[in-house]
Amino acid sequence: MNRETLTAYIMETYSVEPDRPWARYPDYEVFRHGGNRKWFAVLLRVSRKTLGLEGDGMLDIVNVKCDPLLIGSLRGGPGIYPAYHMSKGNWLSVAPEEAEEETLRLLLDRSFCQTAPKGRRRKGGSPP
Repeated sequence: MNRETLTAYIMETYSVEPDRPWARYPDYEVFRHGGNRKWFAVLLRVSRKTLGLEGDGMLDIVNVKCDPLLIGSLRGGPGIYPAYHMSKGNWLSVAPEEAEEETLRLLLDRSFCQTAPKGRRRKGGSPP
């Protein structure tokens, strides 16, 4: 999946527009929840060497939050790397053009759910 297709997919699926919070990095896009403003995906363009990959040039990656129990088994899969510039224990970097599309969509869904606003609790903190 290329960058444009990924951005369109996120916007359509999760009904969010990307933020571009860093003037110095106009290609960086942050996708947040409307309610709590938490990030669930960050689309970046980094050098291949930044990820420890061979070759010159730039690579699009999307950082997604992931269950720490799954990170170890996912890392090393096609297009999946330790998180760039995020907690490596809670986030993964995924190269959309290298990763399997189904895996990328699943990781986006999981990240969206993990960062979603919590439901309102009743007074007293106990469920009904």
